[in-house]
Amino acid sequence: MLWRDGALIPGTHASLDHTDRGLTLGDGLFDTALALGGRVAFEDAHIARLVAGAEALGIPAEADRIRAAMRALAGQGNDTGRADADRLAIRTTLTRGSGPRGLKPPPDPQPTLFATAAPSAKGAAFAPLRLWPTGIARNDTSPAARLKTLGYLDAVMAARDAAAAGFDEALFCNSRGRVACAGTGNLFAVFGDRLVTPPLTDGVLAGIIRAEVLGLAGVCELRAEEGSLRLTDWLGAEAVFVTNSLRLLAPVTAIGETALASAAHPAVARLAAALRTAVARACGVAEEHV
Repeated sequence: MLWRDGALIPGTHASLDHTDRGLTLGDGLFDTALALGGRVAFEDAHIARLVAGAEALGIPAEADRIRAAMRALAGQGNDTGRADADRLAIRTTLTRGSGPRGLKPPPDPQPTLFATAAPSAKGAAFAPLRLWPTGIARNDTSPAARLKTLGYLDAVMAARDAAAAGFDEALFCNSRGRVACAGTGNLFAVFGDRLVTPPLTDGVLAGIIRAEVLGLAGVCELRAEEGSLRLTDWLGAEAVFVTNSLRLLAPVTAIGETALASAAHPAVARLAAALRTAVARACGVAEEHV
């Protein structure tokens, strides 16, 4: 299902100007959100991040229009009126719009906004992952590393290599050899009562679920902190997990050849339970449907 220009369109096909800078230069942003029971989980946070990223790039963005797109699509997952209706992955894309040849942005951009919805498998939420350390470095010197831009080729190539090696996701270190993120999410490590995640300055996206987990740490008897650590430090963690809006909280059972007992760690279980509750509350559904 596609939302474009205020209307829902069956399928995902609609006309697009082939000079759109999102297509030709990757000049734009996107957001992925989970919808359950017709409501978007953490809707305000998703919209605020997309608007803030657009402001950083100088792309006009209307929060109300983004909200209308997300809600129109989310409502398609609740046609039956049941709280356990289909779960949807909603991707909202904003580009600078069309422009002349060259890199310089046009002085009066006319942005393109569209959104799509697709089924999101319930089995992907909270499912364990095995991470493959990629040799591709996350460019922590680039401001784009902290924005959810359309330029994902490094992640695409790393995902290809991870799959070829028999792993689920890639793990990125940055240009200084510090652990930064997974290919599609933020990383956390448990050391005793400490919950550590890389700082945004290490080339990390400010993930929506990252913020939720940091906020839940205290009630889960953990001290949350940001730490710039090398891969060897992470290999010695008691537990590691990945967060994103669809996987929610995925325990990491291996980083390369190093096995981790993350799935059975009590701190990970407490955080997963607390996050499940938060998502259920945000979407107005029972916890068993998250």
